[in-house]
Amino acid sequence: MQKIRVALDWTPNINHIGFFVAQEKGWFKNSNIDVELLNPADDDYQTTPAKKVELGQADFALSPTESVISYRTKAKPFPMIAVAAIMQKDLSAIVVLEESDIHSPKDLDGKTYASYQARYEDQIVKSMIKNDGGEGTIHVDYPNKLGIWNTLVDGTYDSTWVFMNWEGVVASQKGIQIRAFTLEDYDIPYSYSPVIIADQTNVESNTDLYSTFITQVKAGYLFAGKHPEEAAKILHPHLPEHDQEIDLVKAIEYTAPYYGAERWGIMDEKVIEVFLNWLREQNLETYPLSASELITNKLLG
Repeated sequence: MQKIRVALDWTPNINHIGFFVAQEKGWFKNSNIDVELLNPADDDYQTTPAKKVELGQADFALSPTESVISYRTKAKPFPMIAVAAIMQKDLSAIVVLEESDIHSPKDLDGKTYASYQARYEDQIVKSMIKNDGGEGTIHVDYPNKLGIWNTLVDGTYDSTWVFMNWEGVVASQKGIQIRAFTLEDYDIPYSYSPVIIADQTNVESNTDLYSTFITQVKAGYLFAGKHPEEAAKILHPHLPEHDQEIDLVKAIEYTAPYYGAERWGIMDEKVIEVFLNWLREQNLETYPLSASELITNKLLG
């Protein structure tokens, strides 16, 4: 039995369902793989998922594409690479409470934003404001990552970044009226998020093992899309206490159309290149990276 550790990017949620389905169904075990899913709540996010890969504490992690760019451009570069995209379309958005006087991104000038402190996050939000005709003078703060959603709900902060297939579903279910601003609507060509990342050196030396693992992960996601009620029952016991009441079937049905069916996981270099070019235009990145250095589809068959 070969061990594989996966560092989740958040407490268990809809974006992780394929891993839990494959594990519950015994598909990893049948492939002679012992999979351990590492929950960031266990260390209160003290070590990021990507860092766990760099340190050798995890074989894979979930992260936005930016993490791959970040590790490739460190003072001492690390060969991080994305091996699969969970979804073919970004389902995230910047959100505010509908009761606020924020009707579009430009209204965020002078307001507050709860940031996850990702590499380009704050500048992306400011660029969204500017693209809407604002000045980009939003006040950014960095609360505890795992509690950021609640800081929006309780009014501590005016805005934050969420996944509409998770927090968006929670808001709808609980009658919390939110207003969402997607990046593509304001001319920001955001890339895949989340992606499954790994050390490229390990990918090249463990191609067969890693390909088998990713094949079973893919099967888990596609099963969830076709059997939402059964998949919901599988994921539910793993949810943190504060998420126990979420309508998982609704979350799955929201997400499944974006898995890409048999194209699940596939990443398009053109999508990455457009994002890289945007980062350069914004003077956020000067390192001469190419999309082929950041992603590989070789584990997807």
